[in-house]
This record gives sequence, C-alpha cells and structure tokens, in this order.
Amino acid sequence: MAQAATLNDAQIKRALRYCQSRRYVTRDSTILLFSLYTGLRAKELAALCVGDVYDEDGTPRTQFTLRAEQTKGSRTRTVFVNKALNTQLVLYAQWRRSTNAAAPLFRSQKGNHFSANTMCQLFLNIYKACGLSDASSHSGRRTFITRLANKGVGVRVLAALAGHSSIAVTQRYIDVNDAQLANAVELL
Repeated sequence: MAQAATLNDAQIKRALRYCQSRRYVTRDSTILLFSLYTGLRAKELAALCVGDVYDEDGTPRTQFTLRAEQTKGSRTRTVFVNKALNTQLVLYAQWRRSTNAAAPLFRSQKGNHFSANTMCQLFLNIYKACGLSDASSHSGRRTFITRLANKGVGVRVLAALAGHSSIAVTQRYIDVNDAQLANAVELL
C-alpha cells in the first residue's frame, strides 16, 4: 500500500480554501490544522473531548495528554499545541460554544464523536475534492513529521511527538526529496 502524500504549502492552502466552502467551515478547518500541527491520527482526533484541549475557562491548553484508550498503541502521550493551532483553537471555541469537558471536541453531523472511520472519510472527501488523490487522513501526520525533520528535529524527538515506540517507524514517515539532499550536502 502506498504511503499517504506529504503535503506542500500550496496543497495545504488549497485544502483550507476548500474547507471554506463546506457546511462546517470552522470545524473542518480546525480538524485539518490539528492534523498538520500535531500529527495526530484520525482515531486520536475523533476521540478528543473538549476537556482534553481546553481548560475549565475555555482557554486552549498549550499541551495535553492523550489517554491510552485514545491512541493506537494504547500508551498515553503528551501533545503540544503550537501558536498557530492555539489561534485556530480560540476561533473554534467561539464557534463550538461548548464548555462540557466530556463533550466531543469534533462533533459529527449527528452531534456525537466521529468514529475513526468517519474521520478518515472526512479527510478523504476534503482531499479528493481538492484534487489531492494521494492524500489521506495520514497526510497531516506525514507532513508534520517530515516538516519537523526538515527543520533539523531529531528522530527521537519526532518519535516521542508521534507516539512511536520505535524510531524505525518514525523514519519511514519522513519524506526525502532532491531539495533536502541538495541542502544536506551544502551543510559541509
């Protein structure tokens, strides 16, 4: 099976622009950015509750802990929220208007948590509509890991951020291209 595409800036902008035409503009844009800025899996995004991401005052947390039952490997891990995602989460809180800590962070059309499968379908629908046929719910994760690797973040840190117990798994996520190779030899 082919790996999910790693997205470039133009593709990300195209997907975010497309989200502006969807019924749930703020929710869908936030899901997309959450994936790109945290590298969370679709299952992990679907399992998030309001209280995971926002404190009692409704302020976005700078970091939060995924519980074992929310993750693929059934291991807790800390997720860090960067400034760009924090800004989006402030907007999302205004749109979402829920202070119930146990409520789903991202509500499906039926008002409940997304399932892992319906979250995957949301990503596929967005990417397909944008003409990004090789992109999937894992594209945000691959993009997150690859971009950090390109900025010199070490593979052990990447593995911790991704929730991988093996750096070998993390290394398979990193997309290598000619521009990176050319830049690497210039470091000498």
